[in-house]
Amino acid sequence: MKMHLNLATRDLDRSVSFYSVLLNAQPLKRLHDYALFVTDEPGLELALDLDTEAIVGHGAHFGIVMDSPEGVEQQITRLQAGGFTIDVEREETCCYAEQTKVWAADPEGRRWETYYVHAESDARDDEAAACCEAVVAVPRRVALDP
Repeated sequence: MKMHLNLATRDLDRSVSFYSVLLNAQPLKRLHDYALFVTDEPGLELALDLDTEAIVGHGAHFGIVMDSPEGVEQQITRLQAGGFTIDVEREETCCYAEQTKVWAADPEGRRWETYYVHAESDARDDEAAACCEAVVAVPRRVALDP
């Protein structure tokens, strides 16, 4: 079984670059107005549709759950090597779990967390942790038009 997501993007080339790094994969299909990623780890079919008028909603985020903290560290390395702005949280309590995670935003500002849960917790968040409310900047290589 795989999850399927279809996301609109104002800049397909920039989005393909971001998701190639985030998913550690190249698109299976790439046309002038469409790209399709199909991955087993994570089990995902991600379609990107070019829509120059796309408006992304606020408050939502997406995530990739890793089987080990090493998987998060590998994601950190890939995102940094790709030149993307990231926010790293190591062994912080967030959403009732002790987690290690890295946040990044796609060119449209959609926030993605790649994370590993070390242990469950009775506490919602660490006081000093930004947790799920962390604001992650759009990748520094790219400036979006307002």
